[in-house]
Amino acid sequence: MSVNEIIEKAGVKSVLADNDKDLIRRAFDFAQSAHKGQKRQSGEPYINHPLKVALGVAEMGLDVSAISAALLHDVCEDTSCDTATMEKNFGKDIAFLVDGVTKLDKIRFHGTEREAENLRKMFLAIAEDIRVVLIKLMDRLHNMETLSFMPADKQKRIALETLEIYAPLAYRLGIGEIKGQLEDLAFPFVYPKEYEWLILQVKDPLEDRKKYVARLTPIIKEELEKENVKNADIHGRAKHLFSLYKKLLKYEMDINKIFDLVALRIIVSTIEECYAALGVVHKLWRPVPGLVKDYIALPKPNGYRSLHTTIFGPEKKVTEFQIRTKEMHLEAEQGIAAHWAYTEGKSTKSYQEKGIIFASKKELGWVSQLRDWQKEFSKPDEFIESLKIDFFKNRIFVLTPKGDVIDLPEGATPIDFAYQVHTDIGNQAAGARVNAKMIPLNFELHNGDVVEIIVQKNKKPSSDWLEFVKTAGARKKIQAHVRQFREVAAFSQKGGQVVELRLSVRDRIGLLKDVSGIVADFKINMKSVTSETKNRVYPLIIINAPIKSRNQLEKLMVKLKTVKGVEEVSYKLLTS
Repeated sequence: MSVNEIIEKAGVKSVLADNDKDLIRRAFDFAQSAHKGQKRQSGEPYINHPLKVALGVAEMGLDVSAISAALLHDVCEDTSCDTATMEKNFGKDIAFLVDGVTKLDKIRFHGTEREAENLRKMFLAIAEDIRVVLIKLMDRLHNMETLSFMPADKQKRIALETLEIYAPLAYRLGIGEIKGQLEDLAFPFVYPKEYEWLILQVKDPLEDRKKYVARLTPIIKEELEKENVKNADIHGRAKHLFSLYKKLLKYEMDINKIFDLVALRIIVSTIEECYAALGVVHKLWRPVPGLVKDYIALPKPNGYRSLHTTIFGPEKKVTEFQIRTKEMHLEAEQGIAAHWAYTEGKSTKSYQEKGIIFASKKELGWVSQLRDWQKEFSKPDEFIESLKIDFFKNRIFVLTPKGDVIDLPEGATPIDFAYQVHTDIGNQAAGARVNAKMIPLNFELHNGDVVEIIVQKNKKPSSDWLEFVKTAGARKKIQAHVRQFREVAAFSQKGGQVVELRLSVRDRIGLLKDVSGIVADFKINMKSVTSETKNRVYPLIIINAPIKSRNQLEKLMVKLKTVKGVEEVSYKLLTS
């Protein structure tokens, strides 16, 4: 592989200016010099790795800055070169991208607090510049292709990290082909016995299916041409192994129950031809009821568009078809990367003027959701748990009565839906209609459901909801209201409630006197006052006192925060 191959691949999407070609060559020369003498675990020259990553980035259609950054992505990590040197030689944009990839390279997912913090940085990087993540995905793909050369103890960790972090991330970005490749490369290292079993099981059925699909292709092509659908690309697509394994788990590991072992793809020029092709397929063979899915009218949350149908084909074999336009096919393979490709009419200058490439709000609405989650979950372990439930789990999309699409995890309920729309709707939810029918609030929603929440003024969340809600955001809001309700009940007892007030302070002369004075102004008698100073940046003053009502407590805390030197005030209820 050479730098000329990368330039040639980049030039497929648009004609590169001479200065763009020179930039890529300069980046290659710089990387080659920096990595001189370095070897990969496989024994090949290290420069082969950034070349491979840059080629993948070029194939995605990303801009010259991204390709150059891909060539340079390991320079600051593995050599004495720093970000300042990178910026001096290649400018702020490329230095920014290289720095972003270097930071992501430090991520190791084991569920610890430190790694959770790194994950936060990773997702913020997505929101700031999607190219950073796309470069990192290509970096991970090539590392997975050479994983067999790594020590055994690292193989499983890297493969598991790929399954749990990178493959789901590629899926959410709509890059289906990269997601499938990452999963298949990780599969034998994470589940070696299951992988070996599947390879043996799938060999003969896969060959039979490929021959069967080859027999169907000319039949479909002939009928399409009769309907004036010309130049259709018809081909078979074998299911990715890990995807097949996950599906087998749902079907008692019976491979005869898998209808899309090899699916037929029909790629046409227009949306009208997509529906015409669907009609041709259904004219030839009877569709299986309930298995016709229109992802063109209702795209998946990650932007995937296509028509899917499953038919009873010749020889009574059940067969799946996927029908889409060339543009949809590109988006299905490359996901959000397809939106950044150069197209006719877009000049290099417009990208330079734009600087950092941002995704649209619609395409990356879930990034805003991640930012909101980060604000809500102050503890890293809480944030990780929310990602496990809300972000990486399989997604469904449901509709509001106005037709707005709400993206939820599989298994979500109307209560999860309500809180996703608005906190007040969740808090006041009294009932729900799904597809115009009244259903219980613990009903499991499905793709395409139209959900209407019936609200009732002064209604409060129930602690029973905690038994069935799926999203961490809904759970947190319900818990907050349940806690508030219990506190109101505790304060309503005769004599009020003993509260422990905890004040983080910057110590000064007269501070305790000022704090005590405010407590006295509220006609509250302090039961005890203690302090903690060991291993603390800010000393802690702890006051135990009987409080008559929650309202009195809230007013007292507001007043205490106005005292000079008081940095933070928190509380917990004790026995009365």
